[in-house]
Amino acid sequence: MFDFRYHALSLVAVFVALLIGLLLGVAIGDQGLVSSAERDLRALLRSDVRDANKRSDDLREQVAESNRFAQEAYQPLVADRLNGGRVALIFLGPGSDDIAENVRNALVGTGAKLVAVGVLREPLDTGELAGAADGTRYERLTAGDEDLANGLGVRVGVQLVSGGKLIGELREALFKTLNGEIGDVTSVVLVRRSPDLEGAAATTRDAFEDGLVTGIRRSGARVVGAEASDADPSQISWFEKRDLSSVDAIDRIEGRAGLVLALAGAQGTFGIKDSAEALLPDVVGPGQ
Repeated sequence: MFDFRYHALSLVAVFVALLIGLLLGVAIGDQGLVSSAERDLRALLRSDVRDANKRSDDLREQVAESNRFAQEAYQPLVADRLNGGRVALIFLGPGSDDIAENVRNALVGTGAKLVAVGVLREPLDTGELAGAADGTRYERLTAGDEDLANGLGVRVGVQLVSGGKLIGELREALFKTLNGEIGDVTSVVLVRRSPDLEGAAATTRDAFEDGLVTGIRRSGARVVGAEASDADPSQISWFEKRDLSSVDAIDRIEGRAGLVLALAGAQGTFGIKDSAEALLPDVVGPGQ
């Protein structure tokens, strides 16, 4: 739950000083200078190297202590925050085993469990979806049809949470993979890793995704966006535009804590990036 960039920069500075000291020592030795000034300089550089090594060791110990504190503070912070929660993780675009594992780890001790992990196919194959939706109005779905794509997204979002016949019929056409149980979900974590698309494919994708968020919300489930600290490009602005809470460092302990608190109801953008409003939500309000 701490930002260790300061420690990392300090370590870099220490090692740069150490390297400069060593290079100066080698250069002086190569010139064969034996003056008193040289001996004094060498002694000073040796002292600087010793100080730098000690500073480096001290910083490493501080970082290790901070990590231990964060690990020990995590469980009391998130304990039973999501009692009885059933969480679905949905990837808009390619999935990630690492992100799925981080979400699963975030829920440990919260009283909630990850019940489903799904990876949506993007771009959407409108022909295959239309065929699978035979007998419904979505059998007329074509690339670029915003109204039908949005309506389909709403239906899928509702049924992802509450269950229904259509999502079962579309399962193979809609999801690259879908593991676990859908239809009894209390909250959804969205990870958007959508490929760059243009034209009708982009129009269809955007309308469907907007509908999906609307449908999940309409069903009463909580929706939170998440990404890793190295996500490029970041999707935090996409979540913000849809008024979704988000965390930008699910791969770090503070990001996992932020995810739990956001799933518990905290509103805002949390994490370590410039787009974040705060590292974590306020756990205790003023005067409490």
